[in-house]
Amino acid sequence: MKSNPLLYELNTRVWIKRFGTHTKLNQVPMDFFKELRERGFNYVWLMGVWQTNKNSVKKYCFEEGLMKEYKAALPDWKENDVIGSPYSIEDYKVSPDLGGEKALIELKQKLNELGLKLILDFIPNHFNVESILLKTNPQIFLHGDKAALQSEPKTFFKKEDKIFAHGKDPFFDAWQDTVQVNYFSNEAKKFMYGRLEQVSKLSDGVRCDMAMLINNSVFAKTWEAILSKSNFEQPQNEFWSEVIPKIKSKQDDFLFIAEAYWDKEWELQQLGFDFTYDKKLLERLKSNNIEEIKKHLWADIDYQKKCARFLENHDEQRAIKVFGEQKIEPASVILFTLPGMKLIYDGQSEGKRIKLPVQLGREPDESLNITVKEFYDKLYQIVKKDIFIKGNWRLLDQQPAWENNCSYKNILSWLWSYKNEKVIVVVNYSNTNAQCLLKFGTSDFDEEISFEDLLNEKVYKRSAEEIKKNGLYI
Repeated sequence: MKSNPLLYELNTRVWIKRFGTHTKLNQVPMDFFKELRERGFNYVWLMGVWQTNKNSVKKYCFEEGLMKEYKAALPDWKENDVIGSPYSIEDYKVSPDLGGEKALIELKQKLNELGLKLILDFIPNHFNVESILLKTNPQIFLHGDKAALQSEPKTFFKKEDKIFAHGKDPFFDAWQDTVQVNYFSNEAKKFMYGRLEQVSKLSDGVRCDMAMLINNSVFAKTWEAILSKSNFEQPQNEFWSEVIPKIKSKQDDFLFIAEAYWDKEWELQQLGFDFTYDKKLLERLKSNNIEEIKKHLWADIDYQKKCARFLENHDEQRAIKVFGEQKIEPASVILFTLPGMKLIYDGQSEGKRIKLPVQLGREPDESLNITVKEFYDKLYQIVKKDIFIKGNWRLLDQQPAWENNCSYKNILSWLWSYKNEKVIVVVNYSNTNAQCLLKFGTSDFDEEISFEDLLNEKVYKRSAEEIKKNGLYI
């Protein structure tokens, strides 16, 4: 597994249509992926390759809130543009619209030959509410009773003679287009391991949707009322701690990425995940709370190396819209020069502004933001250097440049070291000018130190003695 890898996310069902309405996965021009590899990417996440249930789209994808989102993103949207959520799947079968399993295997082989690895979705919590599995494998789902259906009609539903629970996040209403897997059932856990094993044979890793929902403590709390009436007992072991070692025993470099929130990131790392979402960094960058950002980055380096950092993804607002053209540059420098995985969403590097609901199968036309693209092009070339991949990272502390000057608090700084090379990253994350002094160790330098500004391609010379005594003036 590469240290500090780059992951590129594609909204597969939408992206693939850029190459023709009926293009299959094995027909996509490889120049697209060659460019990603040239930029330094290691992984490609094909989000949304699994077969959905088209019969459920009309029932569940045209509620008022969703249609407002469709209109905001795609003003001329039509009914046939709505293709259903890629996270409400029929089963783990590659969509025929994408060419099926054969096309995916062919594409994976081509990606691997380029040096790119393939990440696919694993959605442990639920399936589509009308999946055939409700008939063939009803025992794997969480069942309710008449009282539950009557008291919580948005959480439970009746299918023929059985009552099931919809998939649920404990802080929100249940997802009406899904049915909940019962992780207190050994049969269900065995079934889901089988599906995970199946996915592992088609990919080099998985991004696990809402991974913390199936942790024993979360599952027990979410479904406490209905579980208390059943014969199911809380398992002794966590699902993830059982299945991750099994998969890795067959593919030791197979990657597990957890979508994770609610301070469950460390717990999931301990259960075996290679990387966990770092949503807190995004929130702190959005809030402009520099002190909170610094506190976040004082976390243990072993934890930070397993963080998957991002400014946007398919669930988040577009970064350029959140940060604006001025703030997107410092935010991006921070993202790309921290330890851990960097997740980039398709269109981010081109400054796309429109967040497309995942239920839509057509994207709007957007003009290229040349300024954003040129900046990202330069940044990609910088951060693919060995020092940002193999080097050691540590946070630096800033000191006031002179007495009573508090602007140093607006600066974030850290140091990368590799062999005889050092890179200092300094970001003024405020909207005003700021100055500081940095001390980073100069014992292995000559009397004069040359500093190359990698973004602006300028060289500055400074006295090693002066830096040792007072610090580097920024």
